[in-house]
Amino acid sequence: MSPPFADASCLFCRIGRREIPAKIVFENEHVLAFHDVAPKAPTHVLVIPKTHLARISETSEADTALLVDCLAALRGVARSLSLESYRVVANDGADAGQSVFHVHFHLLGGRAFAWPPG
Repeated sequence: MSPPFADASCLFCRIGRREIPAKIVFENEHVLAFHDVAPKAPTHVLVIPKTHLARISETSEADTALLVDCLAALRGVARSLSLESYRVVANDGADAGQSVFHVHFHLLGGRAFAWPPG
């Protein structure tokens, strides 16, 4: 496994290295969660693995535990923010809307959401 936040040019790695300020709401050995600077809902938190992985589709079986850690962090952050309902979004690739190529999950809450989302 590579060192935490190893990609020098990645925005989220830079946040993880504290080169760019962020409002952090959760951190453990494997995961970091912080408020999105351009929220799309009253609550909008990004949950990222500390290991730089560019896309979900490029992960391997060896990354499964790390992705599970992200999901557990999502659940814990939602509880800590008193969200009874929320949406979790993960974009994979530019056509899906991924703009930062570091695996991340959007935790959105605080309002009702429509379906379909896109």
